Amino acid sequence: MPGLAPKGRLAIIAGNGFLPVHLAEAARVTGENPFIIPLRNESDQRFDGFETATASIADIVGFDRIFREKGIDRVVLSGGVTRRPDWRDIRPNWKALRKLPQLVRTLVSGGDDALLQAAIGIIEAQGCRVIGAHEIAPGLLARTGPLGAHKPSEEDCRDIEMASEAARRLGELDIGQGAVSVGGRVVALEGVEGTDRMLERVATLRSEGRISARRKGVLVKLCKPQQDMRADLPAIGPSTVENAVKAGLAGIAVEAGRALVLEEETMIAAADAAGIFVFGIDLGLSNFGSLNGGLS
Repeated sequence: MPGLAPKGRLAIIAGNGFLPVHLAEAARVTGENPFIIPLRNESDQRFDGFETATASIADIVGFDRIFREKGIDRVVLSGGVTRRPDWRDIRPNWKALRKLPQLVRTLVSGGDDALLQAAIGIIEAQGCRVIGAHEIAPGLLARTGPLGAHKPSEEDCRDIEMASEAARRLGELDIGQGAVSVGGRVVALEGVEGTDRMLERVATLRSEGRISARRKGVLVKLCKPQQDMRADLPAIGPSTVENAVKAGLAGIAVEAGRALVLEEETMIAAADAAGIFVFGIDLGLSNFGSLNGGLS
């Protein structure tokens, strides 16, 4: 339309995992020509058919150069980052100088959410707008209710309620997004190791007899209460199901509308075959036990 400024190009900053690939493909379907920036020592996927340039997570000068050369005006942060850069490795430009003290403080002592907020501030200081993965691929957001063939029992709903409260409090401390409850007892909280490693820990505790063999339990993943929807949304995928099965859990619950479901068809097929549920929960419900009444 006349009078509208031309839209610039979208960049996807890619950490590890499959999410950056899904977002690149989803963006292309909508007519975008996304430019992919795999993070050095983090990105572990191939981006065949897409234009890419690898960059260090601490190279602000390098990012600014890419943004200018490629006409980038919007940026999506996607995928995992397992290594925090050392503040001494940061290569700032003049646009980032005002944000630099905050970034250094956060690298030294801040949580993940604080670090992401600092990173968003640095990127937007370069003249780009950071947008959320859900703005490109809204179909990845978890729906409310059962995603597969199986549904939580009354006992499972009590575990969902208990693990949800634990995950909420954990998020308030900017530590993690997930918790596991077995028989109404919280047995694991997600830390810097991530969800899959936490589930491996639950499997080990189960094999050692430190978790009830009779009661199964539930994994819950929620956004942190202070979560910026533009980065680090909780996500589940086939590996989550695989590790939940190994941990002996009855199912997985995620926050509907605020969590990402990756490779949904593959994941649900695996969950259905294993006899576990995947469920999108609405935190507006004051009593998770009431879920079961609507499931039968």
